[in-house]
Amino acid sequence: MFDKPPTMKHADNSKSTVGHSPPRKDGPDKVTGRARYLDDLAFPGQLWGRTVRSQVPHGRIRSIEFDPRFDWSGIVRVTAADIPGDNIVQLIEDDQPMLAHDMVKHREEPIALLACADRERLEEALLHVDVKIDPLPPVLDLLLSTHVFKSYRIEAGDIKPAFADSSLRVVEGIYRVGHQEQMYIEPNAICAVPREDFGVTIYGSMQCPFYIHRGLQRLLKINDSQIAVIQVVTGGGFGGKEDYPTVLAGHAALLARKAGKPVKMIYKREEDVAATTKRHPAVLRYRTAVKPDGEFVACEIDVVMDGGAYVTLSPVVASRGVLHASGAYRWPHARIDCRVVQTHTPPNGAFRGFGVPQTLFGCEAHVEKIALELGLDPLLVRRKNALVVGDVMPTGQRLTESVSALPVLEAVAARSGYAAKREAAMEAARLPAGSARARKRRGIGLSLALHGAGFTGSGEAHLKSRAGLELTASGARVLSASTDIGQGTITVFSQLAAEALGVPLSMIEVAVNDTSRVPDSGPTVASRTTMVVGGTIARAAEAMARVLQGYVAQTHAVPAGEVCCVGGIFAARGRSLAPFESIARRYLDERGPLVCIEQYELPPGVQWDDAAYRGSAYPCYAWAATAVELEVDLDTYEIKLLDLVTASEFGKAIHPVLAEGQIEGGTVQALGYALLEEHIYVDGRLLNTRMQNYIIPTALDVPPMTTLILENPYSRGPHGAKGLGELPMDGPAPAVAAAVLSAIGKLIPDLPISPERVMKALHAA
Repeated sequence: MFDKPPTMKHADNSKSTVGHSPPRKDGPDKVTGRARYLDDLAFPGQLWGRTVRSQVPHGRIRSIEFDPRFDWSGIVRVTAADIPGDNIVQLIEDDQPMLAHDMVKHREEPIALLACADRERLEEALLHVDVKIDPLPPVLDLLLSTHVFKSYRIEAGDIKPAFADSSLRVVEGIYRVGHQEQMYIEPNAICAVPREDFGVTIYGSMQCPFYIHRGLQRLLKINDSQIAVIQVVTGGGFGGKEDYPTVLAGHAALLARKAGKPVKMIYKREEDVAATTKRHPAVLRYRTAVKPDGEFVACEIDVVMDGGAYVTLSPVVASRGVLHASGAYRWPHARIDCRVVQTHTPPNGAFRGFGVPQTLFGCEAHVEKIALELGLDPLLVRRKNALVVGDVMPTGQRLTESVSALPVLEAVAARSGYAAKREAAMEAARLPAGSARARKRRGIGLSLALHGAGFTGSGEAHLKSRAGLELTASGARVLSASTDIGQGTITVFSQLAAEALGVPLSMIEVAVNDTSRVPDSGPTVASRTTMVVGGTIARAAEAMARVLQGYVAQTHAVPAGEVCCVGGIFAARGRSLAPFESIARRYLDERGPLVCIEQYELPPGVQWDDAAYRGSAYPCYAWAATAVELEVDLDTYEIKLLDLVTASEFGKAIHPVLAEGQIEGGTVQALGYALLEEHIYVDGRLLNTRMQNYIIPTALDVPPMTTLILENPYSRGPHGAKGLGELPMDGPAPAVAAAVLSAIGKLIPDLPISPERVMKALHAA
């Protein structure tokens, strides 16, 4: 079933830092209020900035008029005409203007900027800007769009004979998922501070400082030395602060340069929800050929995603989506298409999992439909087809290690009591409809998920991510552009460095995330932080350890191969030689700074052909299974979650408590996607832009949750670790759909599974 038996996580009494859960290094500042977010920071002479936006989804700008009757003194005004460099938001394509100058392609598109020291006067000034736009017909339905941003196709084998084989069952289904809002606790926030060298320093809440760094060089026509981007304490991101902070930083920088003063821009919640990127909606069509016993033979999958008005990150979202669309299963024959199209709605971008929660919902819902049409237990269908070591995926990638589809599935089935609860649900379905017991139906459902760790294909090779350490008089300092946005990166990086150096965690600090001082470690996305950047930091720490061991050997006249550092003390031949701090100070005094920087390298054998879209899409995968038990009220059509069990295998838990927090948080976010979260658009305008009418889960919506961590180490990850951050987002929504099917006998193919959709399914002819 698997190459190495995964083990349940248990207490480890060794002295190792890795595998234990020390207190978060940033925890005390956050719980005491000492942590300073951007809104807590004041800058001398600071102005406040606001954005003038389009009120139509598509049109041609005729004029921008500033009311001459209004007193504009003390108010800085910026339009596209004030941009000194390229009027673009630098991402994958140069199609999105920083400020619209001739056309608008979505409601909320930025057209002009204002800044003022008086916030009340600034709000009044916004009312005196008149943007005249000649409306054009908008495209608001992704299925009506003919403008394709990006498309992919993956093929394996030959699907035609399978669909022509009369001995096989052909099962078809259409599944739909909508937008989802990241709803980070801290809205987008940036401050731009102009400099004497005509450059700018950016402070802000962000995930990817170097995105902003590169983007503003083009926008402002400045060189690398004229800009620094500094991440301050950040209140969540979930992908929503990957690309959009480049827009906000560009706006703040344009205002600051014209004003000659710092400009701070902090979005109100309504503006943040209305204008920033969301999860891509999608329509997914599945057509499969299967044997009567449930064995999968062929799949034909077509996915259409809504990119919104501009490309932003849509190519990588669609890429990851198409690569995961066949799920954690073997398909001898496959044809998988995915295209992302333009509509005249605000651009969509990254959101935890970017593309995978959409396609895995379609895949897992379709597995339920296959089981339903064949009259089989969905668990048995998954067991029969789950990937194992040696299987080949539709891209041609052969799985060689750390494959745990079956172990996570069996762990969840056993812990949740799946078999007995499914039998009970089937028995309840046979009760007379009028009985009181029959008015509330219980059901249980399963899902199985995989998630590629790191950037897709050759992405990591192109990034050439760098990270490292510098020696300090009291220990070492981690140098990395990977941001901590609440997930615990500061602590995990410190653990990896401390482990390699043989010092206590307290002797490791993490440098301020400043692009002028730390190497570019690539973006904080794609379940890559621990495996890719953490592994690079560990290698840099090992290099530093070797240098210091050699220095100790030389100064103490012992063989270098016998020197080690344990608990912050260098020793050789069982004899303590010197504390780490004293060696560090002496080294710095005698030889000067010691900085060890490493660059990430793809593991041997990981090859990818971008043109053919074949090869090893990811070095390895993380695996998860989820079981959800719920109750459906047949009178009110409400769904009540009763229990949830999830098992995750991501190689090695560097910090088990932080890992459990990631699993639980991602699971709750996914339950919102499954049951509650839905954006309402009318004529391209988003109506529910507040937390009062865009409903996300609270503690009252979360059922009792059991989190199982299995370990099946990946040989090329730090201490065996793979990626975890996005994995918990993938399985809960399809498990909820499966549980609803178990309860009421109807598969609801659209998210969210609202009471209205339950009612419609029950009363459908």
